[in-house]
Amino acid sequence: MPQAARPTDLNTTVNLAMTLTHILIFIAAAVLYTALLPERWRRWALFAGSVLAIYWLQPEIRIDALDFIFPTATLALVGLSWLASRERDQQWLREDTISAAIIVVLVILISLGRYLVPEARITPSRPPATLYVVIGVVAIVSALGVISRVRRPSALLISVILLILVLFAILKTEPLAEEASRWLRDWQGQPRGLASAAELEWLGFSYVAFRLIHTLRDRQSGRLPALSLREYTTYAIFFPAYTAGPIDRAERFLPDLQQVGGQEAARWVQGGMRIAVGIAKKFVIADSLAYFALDSTIADQATSTGALWLVLYAYAFQLYFDFSGYTDIAIGIGQLFGIKLPENFNLPYLKRNITLFWQSWHITLSQWARFYVFSPLTRWMLTRKRKPSPTLSAFIAQLATMLVIALWHGVSWHFIAWGVWHGVGLFIHKLWSDRTRQFYIRLREHPRASRLVEIAGVIITFHFVVLGWVWFALPDIQISWDVFLRLFGI
Repeated sequence: MPQAARPTDLNTTVNLAMTLTHILIFIAAAVLYTALLPERWRRWALFAGSVLAIYWLQPEIRIDALDFIFPTATLALVGLSWLASRERDQQWLREDTISAAIIVVLVILISLGRYLVPEARITPSRPPATLYVVIGVVAIVSALGVISRVRRPSALLISVILLILVLFAILKTEPLAEEASRWLRDWQGQPRGLASAAELEWLGFSYVAFRLIHTLRDRQSGRLPALSLREYTTYAIFFPAYTAGPIDRAERFLPDLQQVGGQEAARWVQGGMRIAVGIAKKFVIADSLAYFALDSTIADQATSTGALWLVLYAYAFQLYFDFSGYTDIAIGIGQLFGIKLPENFNLPYLKRNITLFWQSWHITLSQWARFYVFSPLTRWMLTRKRKPSPTLSAFIAQLATMLVIALWHGVSWHFIAWGVWHGVGLFIHKLWSDRTRQFYIRLREHPRASRLVEIAGVIITFHFVVLGWVWFALPDIQISWDVFLRLFGI
């Protein structure tokens, strides 16, 4: 989930990385892309443009060269995942060699920015010495070449998934991230005392990691289509969706990428409208609500129950407009370049139960969790000799799924509490739904009563979700509990 004007978690996927300037430049690039590039060069342009964009979008980090190292590490991780996810008999094509060469050349060219004035660089700070970059690139390419000869693809798949999860745990766990910051400062000869978890701002890692795990798991199950290095890299780091999602699936993304051609006027109108709506949501509505949305300071300043509810409502809508606004912008920019990204929101605050809410809020993350947590865990429990009861199976699977979604935002107690809140809520709704199915079937014969029940469901679901944001918004779980009680005058 992207950060709003005031960051609420360790998920540094946005943190204002895509500004209005970035958006306008992407639109201008789309105009040139459509007007000047022949169709046969457009896939190459999206590939090279995405490589450049991840360096350009990366925010500045106080640890020397880290804002160059992180995008480079992303490319190395993408290359490693591509090697691991290739079909056993998939040949190395000339196109793959060209793609690898383009990545290497672009990384070295970007490093030459250290010799330019700051305004002429695409990196936020001075890149490391080009000699060190060349040595590093040669080492990475050599290592990937050795790995490509591994004869046990299943072991390689598992190893890469574990590597991604370890990196994820370090970045998302504040004590581990802070210790990593100290280590990096020692390595760079910078003061250890200034180390903080916030310095490890690896832009887009949360989204890239889940895309890569999707491809690796689908290769294990035999569902992943064959992708060239160019296709795989473009999918993993496609720049409109790099900072704030959505988390697309490779098999859905690939046909769009293979068919990018002439841009119809209707697509430009739709894309432009989507971008305009997203800008209004994020930079007008969400940023305005951020001034009085719930956080630790404002929670202390809210002296009445009514005021506390007001700032909580403001936070709920600020979060929605911020996140859905960025998603609209990403989808709109994608349309301008000929790629239709999946929807991520569908009026989530107007759903009549918590299950429908999670089918409408951060849809691609919810689907990812269902594919790779809920379904496998449920199947595993069903295949055990001593099967848990259906009720217990549902509880375990729903709670585990929501905990994974919670930990994706950050490994901390307040996110865990938020995940438990929703996991228990989903389980209670399942029990309720199972026991009232006949009642709702009979209720269809009475449209007015059915409508009243639906309205009541929307109100109850909305407030359940809003109360859950208390745990999400406040980093101290004791403060969250105090605010929760104050909302009810306790």
